[in-house]
Amino acid sequence: MSSGDLSAPHAVESLYQSHHAWLRSWLRRRLRDDHDAADLAQDTFLRLMVSRDGHALREPRAFLTRIAHGLIVNLWRRRDLEQAYLQALALRPEACAPSPEQRALVLEALLEIDAMLHRLPGRAREAFLLAQLGGHTYADIGLRLGVSERMVKKYMAQAMLQCLLIGQGLQ
Repeated sequence: MSSGDLSAPHAVESLYQSHHAWLRSWLRRRLRDDHDAADLAQDTFLRLMVSRDGHALREPRAFLTRIAHGLIVNLWRRRDLEQAYLQALALRPEACAPSPEQRALVLEALLEIDAMLHRLPGRAREAFLLAQLGGHTYADIGLRLGVSERMVKKYMAQAMLQCLLIGQGLQ
């Protein structure tokens, strides 16, 4: 397909008609699940519709697979997080088990935190986790990461900004 404007409805429709079956088959081979493949194929085209990247029209399959691959990674990460949460709940006595509504809220919060952490650069993420989960001092984190305490403070500021944005519904 030649270069054009993705905002034109006919361009996305044409891409969908030309590549949807191929993309769904590509996803089915990777996921080994027809329902997940169908869902992610639709999500891929939704992402394409909001994208303004002209590369989609020059190399549509490469562009679609790049979007779909990101969606696969998100799906697996979300399922791993859900599984870890359910395993942690299974270890609790039944009297302490949260209600289904509480579980859904906690899982939603965990997914937001996970997304926030993955938006951070690697060292900022590591510094934040060492401080928040490990209780390490900034000096100790600096030694572990091989950076100054001042740099650790910058990493923490990045992480705290992401937390504030989530808290205000901006992320």
